[in-house]
This record gives sequence, structure tokens and C-alpha cells, in this order.
Amino acid sequence: MPVATAILWAQWRTLRNRRGRGGSIWATISNIIWYGAWTLAAILLGKIVSERSGIQVIHSVLPATLLMITLYWQVIPLLMATTGASLEMRKLRAYPIPDGQLFWIEAMLRATAGIEMILILTGIGIGALLNPAYPKWAPVAILAYMVFNLLLAIGMRDLVARLIANRRVREAGFFFFAMCVALPQLLLTRRIPGGMRMLGAMGGESWRGWPWASAAHLLEGEHSLLTLAVMGFWLVWAGLFGRWQFARALKFDAGDASSSSPPTVARRGLMERFYRLPAALLPDPLGALVEKEFRTLTRSSRFRVVFLMGFTFGLMIWLPMALGYGGGYGGHRPGLADSSQGLPFIARNYLTVVSVYSLLLLSESCFWNAFGFDRSAAQFYFLAPVPFKTVLIAKNIASLFFIAAEISAIAIVCVALGLPMGSQKLLEAVAVAAIMSLFLLSAGNIHSVRQARGVNPANSFRTASAGRIQATLLLLYPLIFSPIALAFYARFSYDSEFAFFAVLAVDACIGAITYFISLRSAVETAEGTKESMIAALSTADGPIAA
Repeated sequence: MPVATAILWAQWRTLRNRRGRGGSIWATISNIIWYGAWTLAAILLGKIVSERSGIQVIHSVLPATLLMITLYWQVIPLLMATTGASLEMRKLRAYPIPDGQLFWIEAMLRATAGIEMILILTGIGIGALLNPAYPKWAPVAILAYMVFNLLLAIGMRDLVARLIANRRVREAGFFFFAMCVALPQLLLTRRIPGGMRMLGAMGGESWRGWPWASAAHLLEGEHSLLTLAVMGFWLVWAGLFGRWQFARALKFDAGDASSSSPPTVARRGLMERFYRLPAALLPDPLGALVEKEFRTLTRSSRFRVVFLMGFTFGLMIWLPMALGYGGGYGGHRPGLADSSQGLPFIARNYLTVVSVYSLLLLSESCFWNAFGFDRSAAQFYFLAPVPFKTVLIAKNIASLFFIAAEISAIAIVCVALGLPMGSQKLLEAVAVAAIMSLFLLSAGNIHSVRQARGVNPANSFRTASAGRIQATLLLLYPLIFSPIALAFYARFSYDSEFAFFAVLAVDACIGAITYFISLRSAVETAEGTKESMIAALSTADGPIAA
């Protein structure tokens, strides 16, 4: 396919010219650790499947395993607000490339959002090939299941992208998707009899009509006409669904969908007062810079998506685990006071857990790439008679404001649901989020200067692979969270809230010192690398967003 070759070659040249050596080294290390762990898991799973003695166990758990693979492949990238590499349609519409070729290129790129599951499925396929109890053509069933997930991922990504781009259905679409994702956890944790039967029917006792059940039967050598027809039906359906959504995405104009009727005078006045608030409270030029950040972030589709996900997905994903233990909170409905002793960690610290999750979602826009939305306009910061330190502080203040707004929205929902969230729980969540933000800002200011890259604010999803994002979280966030973990350990060891908040106070002092040291380092680094920083921010994406 010469068109695909030309696109991939152009993309390779684009990435090679824009990626710095430090970013490449960090990406290589994180990818080796993350994908190495998944490769090891695939090897262990393949070894289990290759054992002839475990045929009965494999038969009972294989459909459920394939179901979990599909859920991970389709849901996790959306929960991480990242969909892997994808075609930049705006850059390719001008060329006479058939839609069919673009569709299959997009299908290959969907693999970047599910590399972990491809590794797992490959391990299962190799294990089945080595098991004499399975037919030699068993890996074909795994290959068909991979194709099914790839095609389904195209349709899911394009469908969700259009939903969140449409301002009229964005909130309803997010809520519906969050409910679908949280439903299995809710059924498991609440132990609803009908729900448990439904989950059992989808897992080990799976109905033959499900794609994971038909793939499992084919792998085990059951090549009846019905099983082949079911697998063929799901492949055709996924292909038609993916092609249908892809065709709609080709004709979709995100600008028209995100636009709405002109705001009323009252609404314009309210938003304008909100934008003017920093200038009224802070001296110039700091107030003006914070006002600029308010306007930029609230108008960015990407930021609005992750901000909305923080108190929709975050609440719905963790809520079933907080509600489900023992049918409730120890058999009683808690009030706003802290009556949650004896409950598991997530149930006791629900507000804190969701707040930390929201920090993870907001990390790219608020911490790691603070100049991404500015792009080439960032050169103004070095031309205007304003200290660069002031620019960084303004961005940090804006980030802290939106983090506080996110936590406030989560707290309001917790109060409405009657979750254990008294004043102490609220203080705990705010303190943990504030201290983590100090450490994240400390590392993020330096990273934003050293590894600056332009971001299209109109794109709702990050285009980095979910695996790479998770690898970064795996390496950095445990280190950043370790001071907070000491506070929880002190509470557990001494059974004392005083010990908990005392350690947090020490963490806050260390975080403040770290922040001011890193701020000075970031300013010095920016002065020395401003040319390369502006060049990196000014570089446009290639034909593939990655």
C-alpha cells in the first residue's frame, strides 16, 4: 500500500525532527518497564494455557479472560483520555486517498491503544499452539479476536469523540458511558443476585452468542458451523460499525458541533466577571496572566473533557467499590460525620481517592505541559517585559484554582449521596491534593520547559498511547505519592489523626521548599533553552497524531 508507506515515512521524519534526546530516553525507559511487565504476564499466561493438565480450568475462565481483555482494550484508553495514534484527517483530506485505505491505516493505528492486550492475546495464542490438546489452528481464533477488537476500537473512539464534541449531548453522553463502565463493578460489589447471574453468564457460563465465548470455543477446537457463524457475525458487525463511525468522522466538523447559539447577555456578563476575577484579586501583571490562563483552559476542548471526566468517570468508577462492601457502610447509612471505621481503604477515603484520580487526569494540561496550549504564542513570554518566573507562577495559580474547583464538585456530589465525608474527610482530601499538587508542579514546571510540545486544544483526547501514559504514572506517581503514603502509614501505626496531619504538615513544608527550588531551576533552564522550547511548541503535527 504505497499511500500507507508514504504516510508512515512522513510521520517518522516528523517525530525524528521534533523529539528531543531526553524525551526519547525517557520514553524508551518507561516503555521497556511497562511493556516488559506485560510481556512477562503474557509469557506466564501462555505457559498456563500450554499445560495439558489445566484444560478444565482454562475452559471455565477463558471466556471471562477474553471479556476482560475487550473491556480493557475499549474502556481504559477512554478512561485515560487517550486513544493512541490516529490519522489527522484535516491534513489528509486534501489528498486523493481512498477512504478505504484511510480506514485500514486507522485500524492499524488502533493497535497503539491496546498493545498490552495484543501481548496478552499473543501469549494465549502461543500457549494454545504448544498445547497438544488444542488444534494447531487454534491461534487463528485469537487473531480473529484481535481484529474484532481493533475494528470495535475505531467505532468506539470515533463515536465517543463526536459525543464529547457536541455541546448538547456531551454531559449526557459522558454520564451514560460512565454508568456502562461502572455497571460491572456495581453488580459485583453490591452482590445483586440478578446482576451476579448476568456476570456469570457473561463469564465462565457465557452464552455462545458473545464474541469472547465464540473465540474461546474456536480456540478449544470446537469448529461447529454455529460457532464459526457467530465469530463471523461479530467480525462483520465490528467492521461495519467501525467503518460507519469512521465515515461519519471523515465528514464531522468539530468546530460546528462544539459551537452553540450565541450566549445571552446575562451569560456573557457572568463569564466575563469570572474571567476578570484574577485581575481584581491579584496585582498586574500576575492577575492578567492568570486571567489569560482562565480564558485559554475553559475554551480548550481537551481541558474541558478531562475536567469533566474527573467528577463523572472518577465518581462512577470508584463509587461501586465504596458502596458495595457488605451491602453498605457496615449495615447502616452514614451521615456526614466520619462513621466509617472498619471499612476498606477506598470506602474510608473515597473523596481522597477520587481527588487523586482527578489530578492524574488533569496532569498533562496543568502540570507536565503547561505551555502546550500556548504553542508558538509562548515566544511572547520572552519578549514582554514580564519575568518568566511570573508566567510560571500564573500558570500554577490557574492550575490550583481548577483543581480546587474539581475537588469542590466531587465533594458536593459526595454530600448529596450521603457518603462518609465530614469536615475531617474534606480537610484530608484537600490537604492530600494540595501537597500532591506542590510536588507535581515542582516536577511539571521543569518538564514543561525541557520537554515542551504544542497541543491542539481542539482535540478532545490525548494521542499518546495509553500504555505510555500508564508507564509514566507507574514510575513517577508512586514517587510523588510516597510522602502522602507515610502519613497514611502513621495513621495506621499510631491509630491517630494527629500523627496523620502532623506528617502531612511536614510533607507540605518539604513540598513548598521543593517547589521554590524547582521554580528557580525552571526559570534558569527556560532562559538557556528558549529558542529550542519555542521551536518545539511551534512544530505542527504530522499526518498521524502521535
